Amino acid sequence: MRKILRTKAMLVIDGAAPALARTFDLGQGGMAVTTEKKVEVGQGGQVVFELLVEGKPQLLTCRVKVAHCIFSGDEFKVGFAFGTLAPEVNAAIAKYIRT
Repeated sequence: MRKILRTKAMLVIDGAAPALARTFDLGQGGMAVTTEKKVEVGQGGQVVFELLVEGKPQLLTCRVKVAHCIFSGDEFKVGFAFGTLAPEVNAAIAKYIRT
């Protein structure tokens, strides 16, 4: 299950400069963002974003791998599969999805 999440994010693809992004949705196994930069399927990196959990903001850093990247309108929609998440990140995502 995925839940809509619209917040600012930082996309850091391995070997590339950080890029601004906006989260689109979030699930236990991955997430989607929109960004102005195209990324290649299979690339690894990190997405950093803030998530409100039980009314408290938490800054999360997730290791990701690009599952798909499509051009939509004037931006790219990028789907990510999560790598191994830190236990506290996994717990925060689970709590967010259940609410």
